[in-house]
Amino acid sequence: MTIPQDPVLCIDLHCHSTASDGALSPSALVERAAERGVSHLALTDHDTIAGLAEAECAAGIHGVTLIPGVELSCIWKSRTIHIVGLDFYPGDDGFRRALAQQNENRWARARMIADRLDKLDVDDLLEQATAFAGGDVPGRPHFAQVLTGAGVVRNAAQAFKRYLGSGKAGDVKAYWPELPEVVHWINAAGGIAVLAHPRKYQLTATKLRALTADFRRAGGQAIEVSTSGQSSGDLGFLAELCRREGLLASQGSDFHFAGAPWCELGRITKMPDGLEPVWHSFRQPILNPASA
Repeated sequence: MTIPQDPVLCIDLHCHSTASDGALSPSALVERAAERGVSHLALTDHDTIAGLAEAECAAGIHGVTLIPGVELSCIWKSRTIHIVGLDFYPGDDGFRRALAQQNENRWARARMIADRLDKLDVDDLLEQATAFAGGDVPGRPHFAQVLTGAGVVRNAAQAFKRYLGSGKAGDVKAYWPELPEVVHWINAAGGIAVLAHPRKYQLTATKLRALTADFRRAGGQAIEVSTSGQSSGDLGFLAELCRREGLLASQGSDFHFAGAPWCELGRITKMPDGLEPVWHSFRQPILNPASA
């Protein structure tokens, strides 16, 4: 089976808004997706579904079908891994309690980042970063915006190089639950757990196979085969992992902000043949009109 990639059916199941670390509001994100021909979109903000209601309203206006989504952080063998949840029930009480705990974990991390950067003497650093995050939990990109605006650095890239990148003062690791627990949250809420952007963890092929196998044994159902910034070799390797573990195939741009053509909404490399698309297993399956 060829996963459909055409003007009529353009599916993007991974993107971010100001509800987490994206640059566009949920409504502006949906509008941009519509302008780029996206027919079905999942807003997958980090550890929150705060943007879904606004995105749903915008989707109705712009003719986009919105899929409930979220990207949850977890731990696998001491590494932070991201699991995308798709097509769950947003009102599920247990899921909302889990998200509330994840949210508190993120706030604790944000407060620690602000404390560690206190020596820079930027007034109201946490408050400003929170404002850039639209009132939600700020991430490192939002702190980078504050540092740039305060003249501490020239741009976000320099902010990460000096203060926020790996090993720097603002590189704060948060506490996250173990992978099986997060997969259980998604499944219990009626959703589909997807292993997000597997090649971004910089794992060896052997370790990535082990992660994928553990994810499947924990109840994970899908893997992102086509994501932004991949080589053709990555695409083939992930497709083979998908087949080997009997997982569904997902895809998404992982869009965060405009101006980065390599991760634009709806701009997703066509996946190899022989994969079962995750959206065929949604409660309301998405089918190519030409084959329906």
